[in-house]
Amino acid sequence: MKAVIYARFSSEKQNEASIEGQLRECLEYAQFNGIEVIGNYIDRAQSAKTDHRPEFQHMIKDSYKNMFNTVLVWKLDRFARNRYDSAYYKNILKKNGVRVVSVKESISQGADGILLEAILEGYAEYYSAELSEKVKRGMTENALKAKSNGVRAPFGYFADETDHYQIDEVTAPIVKEIYQLYLDGKKVNDIAKLLQFRGVKNSGYDMKYNSVYRILTNRKYIGEYKFGDVVIPNAIPAIIDEETFNAVQVKMQVSKKAPAMHRSEDDYLLTTKLFCGKCGAMMTGAIGTSHTSKQHRYYRCNRSKQHMCDKKSVKKEWIEDIVMQEILSLISDNTVLEELSEQIFKLQSQEDTTAQSVKMQLNDVQKKLDNLAQAIAQGVFSSTTKKLLDDLEEQKQKLEIELFEAETRHPILSKEQILHALCNYRKLDLNTKEGKQRLIDSFVNSIYLYDDHFIITFNYKGQSKTVTFEEVNSSPFTSSGSPTSNKVEPSLV
Repeated sequence: MKAVIYARFSSEKQNEASIEGQLRECLEYAQFNGIEVIGNYIDRAQSAKTDHRPEFQHMIKDSYKNMFNTVLVWKLDRFARNRYDSAYYKNILKKNGVRVVSVKESISQGADGILLEAILEGYAEYYSAELSEKVKRGMTENALKAKSNGVRAPFGYFADETDHYQIDEVTAPIVKEIYQLYLDGKKVNDIAKLLQFRGVKNSGYDMKYNSVYRILTNRKYIGEYKFGDVVIPNAIPAIIDEETFNAVQVKMQVSKKAPAMHRSEDDYLLTTKLFCGKCGAMMTGAIGTSHTSKQHRYYRCNRSKQHMCDKKSVKKEWIEDIVMQEILSLISDNTVLEELSEQIFKLQSQEDTTAQSVKMQLNDVQKKLDNLAQAIAQGVFSSTTKKLLDDLEEQKQKLEIELFEAETRHPILSKEQILHALCNYRKLDLNTKEGKQRLIDSFVNSIYLYDDHFIITFNYKGQSKTVTFEEVNSSPFTSSGSPTSNKVEPSLV
């Protein structure tokens, strides 16, 4: 696990010592759990009631680069105090494969709030689809003109003053070299290392595997413009000819690694939820091979690798299946769901959900448009009037999108909507990893595993349940500890 630390203090009754304390405890937690910390993001004198925090936004942006898979915070209120912002940004991080972990709250505070976030995440799927339609309507004209529409220009291009892609004469030759190196037999990783050695940067960052891979597969380099459903051939100045591009795609298909060499896609669903009952450390996924060459998947205590804890590894499928059964038992109770919907509905009233500032700006723009329309109707029309009209229409379009985003991030759901969303958890497809993960993330707060039982705490009034291994009548532990052969060491995933 690779992690970054996010630390913050507000200007009230806190100072630099607060940051030092947060960093120290996060680093201690990381060391205790065998987590590699690769960097820090620190906001000083910044309130968590707003998301306008420079380093916080920097961290969210960097999450797209797949450099880390965990964000450590001292407590969850360091991340965000606004429930809606918390749900919104956790959802972004989740899509980027990143989890937020509180080092001082192994049982997170605000169980109802976690469920509210989960429900909002589900509703975000609908809102994002509607937002996409609004954005498409506003940007279709730009797309048909092959404008960048705010999308960052790929390496080798820049967006000019008219918002069109143009070839960057400095970096475009490097793109051509990357294609040639790959056709000459160089591997993607080797090309990335060569570019790093030469100090080549992509938007200020080192060229990594993913950067080079995207360059080798991006059809913009042959002049193809794509935005949503709009695809326009030969709309961008081409850097690579089609013959070279197609040759690279064929070579990439042929040289793909065998499936067995890829990391298992069978994700470990209880990561950051499962803890060792003996020492309190996190238990994470590992893969091992037995003496019969059969592959095993299990969870093990992070401290067992350093022989600092003798907790036995637990079978992955066993613990995950039992946890799923416990969640399904909980949500099958109608009374529980009705109580939850009531609590979550009340919780919403504690959040600031207004978008008045944007509405006021939008109203002001609309008044100006109305006045301008009256002037035009009376015969006042010139090139200056037209430019003013175009500018106001563009401003209105941007404000409408901004308002919709604000209302999307801070929706007010009725009790009926919340209850409906909770009932929908019963319909999740539990044959998929996504369905199982959503159920676990929404309802499970923590699980502490002991030698003869485990304690599962739900996001429902902090309700806990003890499950003994005798009850489930099966052995959860791997035989003779970690099932590995002399040749294959277990690898953390």
